[in-house]
Formats: sequence, C-alpha cells, structure tokens
Amino acid sequence: MLSKEFKSLPNIYLVGPMGAGKTTVGRHLAELLGREFLDSDHEIERRTGASIPWIFEKEGEPGFRSRETMVINELTKQSSLVLATGGGAVTQAPNREYLNKRGIVIYLYTPVEIQLQRTYRDKNRPLLQVENPEQKLTDLLAIRDPLYRDVAHYIIETNQGAARDLAQRILNLIISKELT
Repeated sequence: MLSKEFKSLPNIYLVGPMGAGKTTVGRHLAELLGREFLDSDHEIERRTGASIPWIFEKEGEPGFRSRETMVINELTKQSSLVLATGGGAVTQAPNREYLNKRGIVIYLYTPVEIQLQRTYRDKNRPLLQVENPEQKLTDLLAIRDPLYRDVAHYIIETNQGAARDLAQRILNLIISKELT
C-alpha cells in the first residue's frame, strides 16, 4: 500500500531518445506507484486511429508534432500519472514547458549504441527509415540531448539494469529528493 506521501507526488514524465525504454520503465514505475501509465505516442495513435508512420507520411513531422503538443498539453493536466513521451517531444518549446512545470521530468539517457540495438528492427519509427540509422540516432542525440537535459529534473542512465530495476531507482531518487 502506498503512503500518502507517494500519492501526493506530482506526475512523473519520462523523456529521452528512441530506445531509451521510456514505455517499459514507465509501466514498471506506474505499477510501483499504483498510478495510471500513458505513452503519448500510443495516445496519439489511439485518438487518430492511425499509426505514427502513417501520420508522418500524410502530415509530415510538423503535423505529427502539432498533434503531439496537443496531447501532451491535455495529458499533463491530469493527476496521478506516469507519462512516457516520444523521443522528439522535447523539440517543441510548449512541450518542454508543460512537462517541466506540471510534474517531475526524468531523462532516460541512453548511448547511441544501445539505442541502435533496441531499435534496429523496429519499422514503426519513421525517423529511422534511412540508409544509416546509427548516424541518424547520433545526429538526433546531438540536437536533443541538450533539450532533454534542460527540461529534466533528474537524469538516469539506462545502460545498466533491467527496466524494473531502473523504475525502482527512479522511485528511490524521487522519494529521497521530493519528500525531504
């Protein structure tokens, strides 16, 4: 049973690159906290009835980012939530503001080599459908890493430990900082 202090914790938002484990870690974290878990990409797909690659193909990245900002704005107004965001959510200033001001932001830092291992077969990632996915991941991280760091309250490296262990580490970190 969770104590009152856990229930009073703000929403927790996970940011980081593709393949960081935001969804997997987020599910475990939500379970530990007894909270609802949502993934902004899955929520966009649910609301539109279309896959992310289809949205990218028909509306381009700007169309997708517009939808993403609308969803993140709505979801961050909820309470008792753990939210995993898409890897590029931080590229939009309103998203960074919604996340940073409405909850605790955890950056799941993941080196490019690990991102590549975790994403190389995934055809549901439109930005990686290029000739050199490793270079694309490197380029994206160079652009986005400063944004992740800017928005994050805490940074957790994901290259060691299982997702459940990472979720427990995140919870321990938040409790030690937020409840003191």
